[in-house]
Amino acid sequence: MKILFTKTALVLVAAGALVSSCSKPPQSQKTGLVYNQKSNGGYERYRQTHPSPGPGLVPIEGGTFVMGGSADQDVTYDYNNVRRRVTVPSFYMDETEVANQDWLDYLHWISITYPQDHELYYNALPDTLVWRKPLSYNDPYVDNYLRHPAFQDYPVVGVTWDQAQEYCSWRTDRTNENILRETGRLVAWKDQNGKGKKAAPAAATTAAQPFNTDIYLNGQMQGPGINGKKMMPNLSPNAATGTGKNAKPVRPVRMEDGILKQGYRLPSEAEWEYAALALAGNTQFENIDDGKMYPWNGMGVRSAKSKTRGLILANFKRGAGDNAGVGGYLNDKADITAPVRSYAPNDFGLYNMAGNVNEWVQDTYRQTSFEEFEDFNPFRGNQYTNKRLADPTKGLYAKDKYGRPIKDAAVSNKKLKYADLIALQQAQQSQVDANGVAVTPANGAPAPAIPNSTDPLSPKNSGKKYNPDFRGERDTVNTALYGTTTLVNDHSKVYKGGSWNDMAFWLNPSTRRFMDEDESSAEVGFRCAMTLVGAPEIYPTGKPHYGVKKPKAFKAK
Repeated sequence: MKILFTKTALVLVAAGALVSSCSKPPQSQKTGLVYNQKSNGGYERYRQTHPSPGPGLVPIEGGTFVMGGSADQDVTYDYNNVRRRVTVPSFYMDETEVANQDWLDYLHWISITYPQDHELYYNALPDTLVWRKPLSYNDPYVDNYLRHPAFQDYPVVGVTWDQAQEYCSWRTDRTNENILRETGRLVAWKDQNGKGKKAAPAAATTAAQPFNTDIYLNGQMQGPGINGKKMMPNLSPNAATGTGKNAKPVRPVRMEDGILKQGYRLPSEAEWEYAALALAGNTQFENIDDGKMYPWNGMGVRSAKSKTRGLILANFKRGAGDNAGVGGYLNDKADITAPVRSYAPNDFGLYNMAGNVNEWVQDTYRQTSFEEFEDFNPFRGNQYTNKRLADPTKGLYAKDKYGRPIKDAAVSNKKLKYADLIALQQAQQSQVDANGVAVTPANGAPAPAIPNSTDPLSPKNSGKKYNPDFRGERDTVNTALYGTTTLVNDHSKVYKGGSWNDMAFWLNPSTRRFMDEDESSAEVGFRCAMTLVGAPEIYPTGKPHYGVKKPKAFKAK
């Protein structure tokens, strides 16, 4: 059975919000103060929402499942599929793999935003030479696969794990920028480009830095030529007279407004495996009726439906030398990759979660990950960072030359004391110029130590630098042998799903392989995910619920 996303709950929430907005104004349950009134201090209560997914994403209702449980054999003898029950929180995931056209959009943005930065454009190019093989004639794909219109809806390949990370960051910023411009919180697209009736000043449009979500949320993107006509009202009594309608104070959007989307990212290995299995389609009253070996039901790889009976259900290699079937009746209708919406989606509505291309996930590879990671939201790869400050007195972030915040390795595993925080910020300030741009290598540069720190966790007092990277916990890695006898170190990343050039064994969602984060292949692509915030239930219709009582209103006497 295929689960369909219902909007019933969202409609009920919207109706409830409408009714409540017509009644008494909301007030604090603990102090009795009325919210959203400038006269009493401008305390703001934001509309509670269950945010919709970003463009291209579908909701995945989380739950418990046995990670590695779909494996029926271990032909690699790698001890990779140790079964372990875990819980995956609800999240969003791309309906399809990222396609060539999606990547061309990315390249186009780079070319028009940084026309003179040939290095940035070159680094974003997929390695189309992945098609070139010594003993096969795949050379036409080198020139055609990425750019020819015939392949525009085929999955992008030749992309490294690092390149996928950059794409996710870019996609986050473009999605949030578009939301703000289309809703009037930033200057509209036509005015930004000098085509509208209220075009932005030339100086503002030519000198403006590209939109970045973190920089915007920190209040570093506002002013003439940037602010839109429908900015958020600023209820703070300390707000200066604004430029909004009737000169009322306005402000940029905040995270608390619930307007901007969470960042796009690669899914974790557990999220990917959970979404590929889609066991929710076989579940009734918290009982799983039938397990799965593949994203579809049954033990085979052929369709049992009358209209498609006997057709292969995914794009993979049936046997040595058989990538497409017999001429005159091609079975899977593909020799290399296939369009990203080919074949039937699984019960979550996701296409090609088996075959077509393997897909990068966020995790760092270890054979023993199944034994070591947490059972809630399992993930191996955390690297904790903090944003560097350019001006501690104003709380302004330091930026790299592309207008993105500089992130340093975390210096502590807890909230710093205020004196230590100020000392660290002053040390960070010495690493940026007058424009707030880094003068030392960004993103990976060592974080400054805390001078004269009183924190026992400070490197100065402990004698050992705090390590924010737990990927190698209880695991010794000999980096001297990397690339010679092993690829297992912190640069090895997991990919899953099987590809057009793989046998059926790799279509099982529990199988896993790894490759260096700087390597690419004609058999590996990716799709993005996004964290879902708020209540985890996505499909509430027809299910029992506890009633939620409203708090009693307070009346001052």
